[in-house]
Amino acid sequence: MYLVTGGAGFIGSAFLAELNARGVTDIVVVDQLDSSEKWKNLSSKRFVDYLHKDQLIERIEHNRPLPKFSALIHLGACSSTTERDAEYMMQNNYRFSRQLAEWALERKLRMIYASSAATYGNGDAGFSDDDETAKRLIPLNVYAFSKQMFDLWAIQTGAIKELAGIKFFNVYGPNEYHKEEMTSVVFKAFQQIRQTGKVQLFKSYRADFKDGEQKRDFIYVKDCCRAMFWLLENKNVCGVFNLGTGQARTWNDLASAVFLAMNREIQIEYIDMPEVLRGKYQYLTEAKMEKIRSAGYSVPFTSLEDGVRDYVQHYLLKDYPYF
Repeated sequence: MYLVTGGAGFIGSAFLAELNARGVTDIVVVDQLDSSEKWKNLSSKRFVDYLHKDQLIERIEHNRPLPKFSALIHLGACSSTTERDAEYMMQNNYRFSRQLAEWALERKLRMIYASSAATYGNGDAGFSDDDETAKRLIPLNVYAFSKQMFDLWAIQTGAIKELAGIKFFNVYGPNEYHKEEMTSVVFKAFQQIRQTGKVQLFKSYRADFKDGEQKRDFIYVKDCCRAMFWLLENKNVCGVFNLGTGQARTWNDLASAVFLAMNREIQIEYIDMPEVLRGKYQYLTEAKMEKIRSAGYSVPFTSLEDGVRDYVQHYLLKDYPYF
């Protein structure tokens, strides 16, 4: 039986779909639904039970009965890069993750957890996922800091030798609709094109990057799910791993791919970046993928154009857009 935290979220619910497609339904989902639309991500999924995250914490802290799990996939977190409540982020993203990790390690459960490419900050230290680089990173926001803190705890205590962490780069795809301002630019571009016929992108404030030529390593959520399942099956593979395509693409490329998938003429407008973001903005992210490749993961990644086409034509243009 698998325990999946954040199972109603974007990547979590997509991973449930991946498990279900492989015939796995013996799953307990943990999340915090509240009044959000996240429940829709679960409506077509098959699993045996649901727990609020506080119920899970309470059972762990008081040693109350839980099913016998074989693996923990910990994807639950507050992923907002604009959240300013540092105490909340540390409790929710760092402390809760430590509690789960210590619990899983004590029971010798396979644990896969979500880190983030946001930990790389402005990219000055590069994008290598080796442990020594991790110790030099300076995150630009409290979300990234909370993720960095857990990575460092796992590395410094040696726990990482029994865990698998994933530094997700720019993930896009179905089931992200509840994320509001944190949805991918693919989703935002699709909505803008439907409403106005054009896409707005931030201007560049660096001479070495033209407007719209800022780069990200965009990865389709289905590729993430396949890699996560491989890590689930290969329990001997431990460490913190980047998960991107290894090829950075521009925002202009992404916008153009959305226009193409919608069969629309390309119209891009460049707008001022908010002052609050200018000093924290990443102009380039590109995953170094040698570590997970050398560990044995050989599945090719979907191109940006093919991923956007699948997302737009098989989900966003459909009445039921869920994966």
